[in-house]
Amino acid sequence: MKVLVVEDTVTSATVVCSWLTNMGLTALHAGSGEAGLEMFGRERPDLILLDIIMPGMDGFEVARRIRALEKEVWTPIIFLTARADENDLKRAIEVGGDDYLIKPVSEVVLKAKISAMRRMAQMRDSLRRVKSKLEKANRELQRLSAIDGLTGIANRRCFDETLLREWRRCSRSELPLSLLVLDVDLFKLFNDHYGHQMGDECLKIVAHTLEETTQRPNDLVTRYGGEEFAAILPETDAEGALAVGEAMRVRIEGLRIDHAWSSVAQVVTISVGVACVIPPRDSEAGIPALIKAADDALYRAKEAGRNQVKASEGVIRVAGPGLANIGALQLRL
Repeated sequence: MKVLVVEDTVTSATVVCSWLTNMGLTALHAGSGEAGLEMFGRERPDLILLDIIMPGMDGFEVARRIRALEKEVWTPIIFLTARADENDLKRAIEVGGDDYLIKPVSEVVLKAKISAMRRMAQMRDSLRRVKSKLEKANRELQRLSAIDGLTGIANRRCFDETLLREWRRCSRSELPLSLLVLDVDLFKLFNDHYGHQMGDECLKIVAHTLEETTQRPNDLVTRYGGEEFAAILPETDAEGALAVGEAMRVRIEGLRIDHAWSSVAQVVTISVGVACVIPPRDSEAGIPALIKAADDALYRAKEAGRNQVKASEGVIRVAGPGLANIGALQLRL
């Protein structure tokens, strides 16, 4: 354990350093406040014994600057001074001191105070380690709470949170927000004939392929439920969203995962519904309408024979006046 003694009186410093050495501690001596600060930064002691009255920078200022330098680490400071004024004691604590001893102090008292400070420092270090572990565990729990347990991509909870966040962001910037809802065609037949284990593997492959197809950091592919997936595409108009949907459809079909019982193709395919809106300012009431529009477009894709991409028809009604067009979609804004 290293103890920094900041004391301008050589005799007093020599005595205290001798006591510290007898206690099995490493004593470091600085003869001024400025030297004490420099040595603190270089040595990072475990404890500081600090005089108040020194030429140049006094002990109060030294303590204040040390506390300003420290972030997570806390170094105990004991003021060791001849000043017995209560106001000095009050100020010493206010600037960051932990204890206040009036000279002359005995070796026994100093040893007892140092032992107490060591226990406090150890307890604080223990608490800091526990806090760090808890924060790490909480981050991991938060990450896991947003991940689908089967596929490893974002889950429905993450979908809801992200859609709300991107809706607000796009509304502030008056930018388009697109939503894709995707379904693995005739997946029940796949499960029935190949088994649930193969079905799970199929969903994992589809999920990661869809995720790989998106290009931008803000795009998010999630498992929406069962064999259904969703993709949130901020700052993407209808034309761009249709292109992404078609790229996803082509990629999944290109996997050539056998689906002998499908009436659509002999491989696994997907159907995709696309909807797009410029969210109105200060209103989140249109989010369900956007989801329904994408769901309706998905239904149309299935009705039309599956393995295709369909855009929302008609008007997405959300709060706010006016009518606008984005690509193939007509939007009420």
